[in-house]
Amino acid sequence: MTHDPDSVAPALATVRMEIATAARSAGRAPESVTLVAVSKTHPVPMIEAALVAGQRHFGENRVQEAAAKFPALRATHPDLRLHLIGPLQTNKAEGAVALFDVIHSLDRPKLAKALASAMAKLGRRPDLIIQVNTGEEPQKAGVAPHELPGLVALARDRLGLSITGLMCIPPVEEPPAPHFALLAKLAARHGLPLLSMGMSDDFPTAIAMGATHVRVGSRIFGRRDTVHPAEA
Repeated sequence: MTHDPDSVAPALATVRMEIATAARSAGRAPESVTLVAVSKTHPVPMIEAALVAGQRHFGENRVQEAAAKFPALRATHPDLRLHLIGPLQTNKAEGAVALFDVIHSLDRPKLAKALASAMAKLGRRPDLIIQVNTGEEPQKAGVAPHELPGLVALARDRLGLSITGLMCIPPVEEPPAPHFALLAKLAARHGLPLLSMGMSDDFPTAIAMGATHVRVGSRIFGRRDTVHPAEA
């Protein structure tokens, strides 16, 4: 599916306005919410249009696709911040550490160890956000809520990784608010300040419940034929 780069700037302006409105309604400053523009499957001209409009945080699902698009963009926009929001295989850990500034999908001990090894090898330490499977859906990535304390203890306390927050993708057939509330409670319990939650259809609700990062793709770049749940 192709889209007109000229549509990106006005779409971004609308999303930013809605983020600001939701933040103020929750008694929060609009700048307390980071918009991650999900650019997966979209071509470089669409991303360039967003950069021209002032967008600097972008979300990608796959290491290989991001590696094909972003090094050149980063060369011309060194303040660009790249977020990995899709599931990460352990054999791609080194590539992810080399490329991304924030990884939202840490969800198991084996991956934590692979990331720690890659960081030690490369001397680069992206921030890590643990993905929680709040709905405990068997087909979905993410650590189960009852297993979160063990993963935090391993990753942050034993491996010394920079764990900054939690991420979730609520079940599509359920209201998102209870899942956002659970994620906020878990983050507070573990002293984690960042909450990556909320997508195109529900980010105002997420902001009302404390989201610090919202992942918005289709509202900015247009609908795709196939949309991964992390990036809707």
